[in-house]
Amino acid sequence: MISKNQIKFVRSLQLKKHRDVHNSFVVEGEKIVNEIIQSDFSVIQIFATNGWLSSNTNIIAEVICQISEKELKKISQLSTPNKVLAIVEKPKFTLNIDTITNGLTLVLDEIKDPGNLGTIIRVCDWFGVENIICSNNSVDVYNPKVLQATMGSLARVKVHYTDIENVINQLPNDFPIYGACIDGKNISDIIIEKEALLIMGNESFGISDKVSLLIKKRIEIPRKREGAESLNIAIATSILLHEFRR
Repeated sequence: MISKNQIKFVRSLQLKKHRDVHNSFVVEGEKIVNEIIQSDFSVIQIFATNGWLSSNTNIIAEVICQISEKELKKISQLSTPNKVLAIVEKPKFTLNIDTITNGLTLVLDEIKDPGNLGTIIRVCDWFGVENIICSNNSVDVYNPKVLQATMGSLARVKVHYTDIENVINQLPNDFPIYGACIDGKNISDIIIEKEALLIMGNESFGISDKVSLLIKKRIEIPRKREGAESLNIAIATSILLHEFRR
């Protein structure tokens, strides 16, 4: 059974300010919760129906609170609650030069749409990109809509928030920095370096002026038909990551 204070607490985590104060966030649904449990994330509390518990008898009992479907509806943010909800501690990831320069790192400059960020995390998981750097004013990775869109991929992709300019300025001068731009070179016509930064910009305005000045190789996805104005950032990221992984 869940208490009124627990209901109030879980609901409060819908807002970023409360997630920051309590250093925790909510994940919902069997797939995402199971992915988180199997990862290095620290699970604080699990609220689950008997249906989920009967299929997950290996979970440590101390963190489990059995609730009814009616009670789950009171704390769920989903239109159709799915058996289980977990409170998870925010992880602390290390971001240093060695981390950034070891392979391909994706940089997101002022991304705002939760669905886009969640999908991009899922795409990075598919292509084996381990680190995403977001500008400090990007949408919160622990936003419930972002988490649902990741489909559990957050368990394998580290998302860092920091000052992009500061990070780039610490890199070796010869380290390749690619930026997706409308005036860039055709991605299919250049030799791509596998250890690099790939910068994607805001959904409406692209890469900010300050960050744009730090790009060394401007690239674009060639358009085959006039009239098509632009690609969704998550789709564009998918195409570019495919090219980087070829």
